[in-house]
Amino acid sequence: MTEEEPDYRFTLANERTYLAYLRTSLACYAGGLSAVQFLDLGPDRLPAKAIGIVLVLAGIVTTAGAFRRWQLNLTAIRRGGALPVTKLPLMLGATIGVVGLIGLLFSLWR
Repeated sequence: MTEEEPDYRFTLANERTYLAYLRTSLACYAGGLSAVQFLDLGPDRLPAKAIGIVLVLAGIVTTAGAFRRWQLNLTAIRRGGALPVTKLPLMLGATIGVVGLIGLLFSLWR
């Protein structure tokens, strides 16, 4: 297969999606660091630290996954192929949902 210059709108849409993932990863970093700093969920703050670690790790995975997705999409667009399937949104949604539920449960329990 040969690579050809795609319609610029597809390239720009791919870049916007990449930047949206980067904003999401920044939000995960900020949320994780804020959880460690400000949540008071017990004397040893272990739940807050766990929530913070999970969110920061989710941010790291999102950053790496977003870059990889951007690369794969760009290659597929240039070759005129189908876009690859990703599980990144599912991972993000599940992680944020579980962390939110855990935070809620610890807040109510306290």
